[in-house]
Amino acid sequence: MTFRAALPRRLPLLLGAALCLPLTACRYNFVPLIPPVQEAKLPVRLTDVALTRDGETLTLKAKVTGTLEPGYLGVRWYAGAQEIGQDSLFLDAAQPAATFTLAAPAKAAYRAVLSFGGVVLRQVELYEVAP
Repeated sequence: MTFRAALPRRLPLLLGAALCLPLTACRYNFVPLIPPVQEAKLPVRLTDVALTRDGETLTLKAKVTGTLEPGYLGVRWYAGAQEIGQDSLFLDAAQPAATFTLAAPAKAAYRAVLSFGGVVLRQVELYEVAP
């Protein structure tokens, strides 16, 4: 049997293979085609943070925004590299703002490190002398 004689029998197979070839290259890479919506839980963040001096007292004001789970906002005070104090205040949705004070009669390079729920959120600095 020659190639010309076998062509009419194989023609449907060849056409079917030729039609299936483009279909194999065009398919989705994941299932389901539209993934479900993922809810993102953003961490809390600090806004309106200010460290100021009023006489011999340092005042730190901060406001917590975001999805606020009740917890403690903690502050650690530093003069240069030495820790000089720490404090914390319980915050919830009814009271998202905090004010901390520290007696600091001498001028120095002061830093305050704020943390919420054990996670450090921000460092605020007040340089009254060269660090």
